[in-house]
Amino acid sequence: MSTDYAPGLHVVTGQAVDVSAYDRWVGRWSRLFVPSLLAAAQVSPGSVVLDVSTGTGEAALAALPVVGASGMLVGADIAPEMLVAARARLNAPLFRPVAADGQALPFKNGSFDAVVCQLGLQFFPDPALGLREFRRVLRPGARVAVCVISTPDQAPMWGVLADTLSRLLPERRNVLHLSFALSDPRKLENLFAEAAFRDIRVQREVRSDIIESFDEYWAAIETGTGSQPQTYLALPEPDRRTVHEAVRAQLARFETDGKLAMSVEMLIGSAQA
Repeated sequence: MSTDYAPGLHVVTGQAVDVSAYDRWVGRWSRLFVPSLLAAAQVSPGSVVLDVSTGTGEAALAALPVVGASGMLVGADIAPEMLVAARARLNAPLFRPVAADGQALPFKNGSFDAVVCQLGLQFFPDPALGLREFRRVLRPGARVAVCVISTPDQAPMWGVLADTLSRLLPERRNVLHLSFALSDPRKLENLFAEAAFRDIRVQREVRSDIIESFDEYWAAIETGTGSQPQTYLALPEPDRRTVHEAVRAQLARFETDGKLAMSVEMLIGSAQA
């Protein structure tokens, strides 16, 4: 089996992003935490904000009406395909997409009033380096806020698939579980401290939602948007059937009247430059 992940892991190089599929796989859960992320970064009218790992623009979409006509929002992502999707989705003059590695940002020191990163930092090869870059581009006294996923058992919509695939592909376990790499609040606090941030805060937040059916949940995986779905689609057909049935069985505990009622826990970390 061979899966060559594109930069950022979630898209296939040269292929357009299926925004609807990405929304069903990640966005529907991600957006539930964006208001807390923006509040933690103290995004306000007139702010010049950097949204690192902007993806399809979930956080940017919520931030634009907050910063208003006097503000500006720069969306940075390492995957150009994501930026194409974000630009088409937002279609706003105040949103400026930039292809950039979050560990080597192409901006001057002190350029931004706030930096936010929604579900991106855990995928950085060196999260500590990313946070140092976030601090560098923040003006003194400004705040950064990141949102990362808790442990696999607290995020079953992704954790169950990651665990199931890892049993078939133990050599890929680390990549398949990158979503949960910063699930320890103490580790996240230490990363902020090592980057010379102060007034560090990490809080757990839980949100719930209902998926209309297991088939609806699985349809997003079949599109191959995201590192886990890409890995699943690269499996031989018999293994794909095995994964499908194993995940269905494990998610049955969340099912009532055919609907999946699930909760996800995330950590929101923030600090001052």
